[in-house]
Amino acid sequence: MPSFHWEKTLLGIACCAVTVTLWSLCVWQLVIWFHTETPGPPCFCLNGGVCQDGTCVCPSEWVGSFCEIVNFCEDSTYTANISENVIKNLTFERIIVGKYGNSKEKCEPDTVNGNTSIAIRLCSRKGITPVLEPPRILNCNENLDSLALQVETADSSNISAIASNTQILTSTPSQLTTQNISAAANIAVQILRKTDAAEDSQASVAVVATVSQILDANETEFDHNSLVNVTASLTKTMEEFSLTSNVTQPNVAVQSVPLKLSSSTILFLAQRDTTLGYFQSTKLEIQENVPGLTGELSTEVQMLLDIISNSSSSDGRAGFVLYQNDKLFQSRIYKSDNSFSKQIVSGNIDGGRTSGVELAFNPKYDTSKLQLRDHACVFWDYAVNDWSTAGCTKGRDQFLRCKCNHTTNFAVLMSFQIRYKYAKPLEYISYIGVGLSIAGLAITILFQILTRKTRKSSVTWMLVSLCFSMLIFNIIFISGIENRNASNHSSDTSGYHQQYSTYNTSTNTLLTSDVVDPPADAWCMAVAVLLHYFLLATFMWAALNSAQLYLLLLRAMKPAPGHFIVTMSAIGWGIPAVVVAVTLGATYGEGKALNYRQEEFCWLAALDQNQNFSMKKPMFWSFLLPVAFILLFNIMIFTKIIVSVIWKENKNLTRDSLLKKMTATISIVVVLGLTWTTGYLMLINQEETNLVFSYVFCIFNATQGLQICILYTFRSPIFKKKVSEVFSGFGVPGIQFYLHSEIYHVSRSQPAEHSQGTFRSSEIFSESISLPTFSN
Repeated sequence: MPSFHWEKTLLGIACCAVTVTLWSLCVWQLVIWFHTETPGPPCFCLNGGVCQDGTCVCPSEWVGSFCEIVNFCEDSTYTANISENVIKNLTFERIIVGKYGNSKEKCEPDTVNGNTSIAIRLCSRKGITPVLEPPRILNCNENLDSLALQVETADSSNISAIASNTQILTSTPSQLTTQNISAAANIAVQILRKTDAAEDSQASVAVVATVSQILDANETEFDHNSLVNVTASLTKTMEEFSLTSNVTQPNVAVQSVPLKLSSSTILFLAQRDTTLGYFQSTKLEIQENVPGLTGELSTEVQMLLDIISNSSSSDGRAGFVLYQNDKLFQSRIYKSDNSFSKQIVSGNIDGGRTSGVELAFNPKYDTSKLQLRDHACVFWDYAVNDWSTAGCTKGRDQFLRCKCNHTTNFAVLMSFQIRYKYAKPLEYISYIGVGLSIAGLAITILFQILTRKTRKSSVTWMLVSLCFSMLIFNIIFISGIENRNASNHSSDTSGYHQQYSTYNTSTNTLLTSDVVDPPADAWCMAVAVLLHYFLLATFMWAALNSAQLYLLLLRAMKPAPGHFIVTMSAIGWGIPAVVVAVTLGATYGEGKALNYRQEEFCWLAALDQNQNFSMKKPMFWSFLLPVAFILLFNIMIFTKIIVSVIWKENKNLTRDSLLKKMTATISIVVVLGLTWTTGYLMLINQEETNLVFSYVFCIFNATQGLQICILYTFRSPIFKKKVSEVFSGFGVPGIQFYLHSEIYHVSRSQPAEHSQGTFRSSEIFSESISLPTFSN
């Protein structure tokens, strides 16, 4: 009964300690969060705006320095003639400026467009005030397929209605399918090719709005080969249309300008316009007879046409089309793995010729996470329906520039590499701690082997295996974990490190991807694999030590499992090998080394493309997860041992002091690797907290080998005796050791009637708690 009482008391104290610790961590996190949420200059944002670096980041409904300017049209009702004899009140919810809103009223379920919004309405801006335009009404008995059939034979009186219906039917881009996109694109091509389309401004605006909405459709819908010819036809028609019209929509802008006899250059540019002060927009401009491309940083994209000769008449024209993304230009060669918007700009001349085209793109990407490695200035080749680099040279300065002899659709395809910081993983604590651990582990292994006969017991196979795997891990860690690419990175002079003020005459090569991995490093890969294996083996042997302690101390009268040493060796060295092999097979491939390892140093990959911890990476499922199960198992065994053995009252034993019991407890904590639990606290995504736990983790675990040596070798009576003998041999007076502390020592007896041994605890005491040993 008393032992049961003490067991319940100790378990209650342990639970209370864990609870208090967790609550303390939560409070600490909250204090740090409030402390770090208010850096930088303060700003006062209204209407849900968020202050970032002293500037208000506003929701889409508000603009202005303090998010105080309305950027939406309120809920509205409009009475409209739905058909000849039907008048209906149409209701619209809030609409963002520049967007179309759908009516709540739907087409009747029995119509062709059943349950589709019957009308759309545009919210535009006149000055500072948002204004609603009259709704556009849908013919509920028409769909995209029927409209595509009608447009071929439609006259000018029907073109506007078809264009308007097409716009309404594509006003929900997220619901557009590949078939919808194909039908809408065909309708747009048919309307734009009609000679009087440019004169019908309503039809022109509706068609360009339709193209703009298509560009908001899901990108996966553009992957079908059936769309290649359709989209090529649409973009080519848009080029021709650009010679006669000026229409601007959110994702597409069409601009044209007449060619004058005096024209020598024509510059098209799109730039962020902040002249109104309260909101930004894209401002399109065409300039003539300029000396070259501008260096204005607010410019997003530029195209300069160098005109070498003009016709004698003054009816020539130049046209430009700007696409805010590349969904209509799907390449079979260049594959994109990121979400960056790729602007496409086209230029076309009728009635004149050019000596060349100069382009400049202002790249938009997160420079804190990515670095530009290379780029190709390309034009769309309609002969092959893909990007081509013929005739282009590329240059770098503050913009991405290129020069070419063509006048058609252009873009700059870019490749990026994650901006690795190559944080040096081996700081002074690691160097010193790991160095001392290597020495301590080597001493422990030699001591266990050389004193086998002196200790009158066999080699402690479990402890030696644990120390050996930990020793190899530490040696590899201290000598090879730093990636050799770190030194190459500092001296790299290619890619984004080069800055050119003039055009580079190097060959313009078409890129195949927008993600570039760093140079392959077989040495770093081998180091990562070996570190993975030996660290998993270390934890596996810690778990086997835990299981052995349980058998010897808590199940002393049970027979020993058959072939115990062989079985434990197969588990201790075999299971980590299986885990590493499965991980390599699942992640590693040609050009995919970073699926398995990190680039900053030679260890398992843990972060996704956005540099956030990912559970899909091998660091989680092939290391943290199995190690968590091992540590949980060890904690359970540890709790049982300290409650039932070390801290349990035993009348047959001399009374232990609190210090000796604490030392015994620490000894088991160290050999079972329970200090590695602090590593999981490093996953807390807060810089100051992470730093504190990093120091704690580094101090405890870098010196684990030294701790084992102190607790299991230096404190051993035999070691002290040998040291005393060595000092006596050199004429140094012997050192007296007072061995009056007590610990458990487990021996094994072998009754003749059993082929397997039975375990029993003897009451023999020595200086420290040591792991049980087995005779060969």
